[in-house]
Amino acid sequence: MKVLLVDDENLQLVRLENVCKKVLPNAEFFTYTNPVQAYEESRDKKIDLAFLDIEMSGLNGIQLAKKLKKDNPLIKIVFVTAYNEYALEAYKIHVNGYVTKPVNETRIKEEIDELNSSIELKPTKNIQIKCFGNFEVFHNGKPLKFAYQKSKELFAYLVDREGSAINTNELNAVLWEEDHHSYLRNLIADIQNTLKSVDAQDVFIKRHNECFIDVSKVDCDAYEYKKDNPDAVRMYRGEYMSQYSWAYFKESENE
Repeated sequence: MKVLLVDDENLQLVRLENVCKKVLPNAEFFTYTNPVQAYEESRDKKIDLAFLDIEMSGLNGIQLAKKLKKDNPLIKIVFVTAYNEYALEAYKIHVNGYVTKPVNETRIKEEIDELNSSIELKPTKNIQIKCFGNFEVFHNGKPLKFAYQKSKELFAYLVDREGSAINTNELNAVLWEEDHHSYLRNLIADIQNTLKSVDAQDVFIKRHNECFIDVSKVDCDAYEYKKDNPDAVRMYRGEYMSQYSWAYFKESENE
């Protein structure tokens, strides 16, 4: 494991390094008091984990975290700071942890253990939707099986549109870029039947030439992200409905 440590106060950096080496004795450490230098010299090192101070001159920790995340969405970042008021902003840029100074072995170990544990959202509805990574739909924790892969993609598009009513012409264009209205009717019927089989038919609404989902009837990691749910924010690793070329997660709405 490669670990980046950045703090513009040398004594704080030395303390952080000493503590981290006790918790991660086999890791390779890169320490910097200059955040700009830290960014430039770590770009090609494939850093796995970074501990960053927030209030630094030249480039603060939040700015540095954004740059590191842009280059490497899979990097795990923990802020080490004396200021609690940065916690919400930290989570919004997908950091994985937040430790207040002075650091100690116990707190760093807790953060490392938390990083290594899986993050799950507590279900509140019978239908759970996973958008981060590959798109998946679950009923009470079990994968929901559609008869056609295109049915699943159609459902994913409606999830992406967050409850907006979408007309069949748009759906046809997104799924095939040509006329397949007769097949589209089969997909809609498949979604209706699949949801009905688990008594969740009220999730999907079809009216005239448009359809949509009732977002109040589902749990969704992307929706929770936009509500600033810290667990959902930590779950996002830069991948959203990865199997669909049209899918794009609008992060700018949350910054």
